[in-house]
Parts: sequence; C-alpha cells; structure tokens
Amino acid sequence: MRVQLALNVRDIDEAVAYYTKLFGVEPHKRRPGYANFAIDAPPLKLVLFEDKDATERLNHLGVEMFDHDDVMAAGDHLETQGILTQREHGTVCCPAEQDKAWSRGDPQGMRWEWYRITDDEPDKDDGRWVTETIEKGETAPKGCCD
Repeated sequence: MRVQLALNVRDIDEAVAYYTKLFGVEPHKRRPGYANFAIDAPPLKLVLFEDKDATERLNHLGVEMFDHDDVMAAGDHLETQGILTQREHGTVCCPAEQDKAWSRGDPQGMRWEWYRITDDEPDKDDGRWVTETIEKGETAPKGCCD
C-alpha cells in the first residue's frame, strides 16, 4: 500500500515538470488536465488535477491498496467508526476503474479514500473515461474525486 496525495494545480504542464524533477520519475499516466505519478521511493501516488480556480491546493488524501479484501476491510472499519461516506465498486475515474471506500471529512474537512485499481486503462478498453470526460470538453476528470 502507499499514501496518495491529490493536488489541484494551476498549470498541469508546469506541475508535471516540477514533480518529475523532484521525484526523478516520469508520470505513470497523463491525460488532459490530469497526471499521476506512481513513486516507489518514497511510496507515494501523487495525483495532479489542473484547476486554476481551486480555492484549496490539496484536493484529497488517500491510501492505494493492492488487494480487494483490504479495501473491503477499510470500508468495514470506516462504517463501524461511523465515518464511511460511500463505497464504490467498478467506478471509472482518474482515469482508472477502481473499488473505493470514502470517509467523511475530518474535523478540518479533508476527505480520504481507500482504493484499489482494477483496470488502469479503461479508456483503452471501452472509452468510458474518454466518452464521459474528454467529449464533454472537460480538461480534468470531474465528478470522480470532487
């Protein structure tokens, strides 16, 4: 598992150039208005959403898991603690098919997600992300992480 840090950035190209230099790795995935880095050291999934008008630069935090049972257990834990917002199975966003459990915002309003990627290239398989996002003229994946 690795921690996820999702940021709203003003300029996606500028941010990708900076984080490529900072962590010494190329983005794992690039789309219009979107990039993510799968960094081994430190273990980090860095996600960038281009949003020039965002009032906050931190979009959300998360934990990427690699096993279905771990995501289910995280959702069960959040539910027993009374902070589960929702569970999602097979949702396509960011752009990947994922199973997720979201927690209600912490006292400062920060959202957390626990997730597992089930298909890292769904747009290559059936065009769902392309159809749902790019053809609407959106530059970043709206509705999946906001």
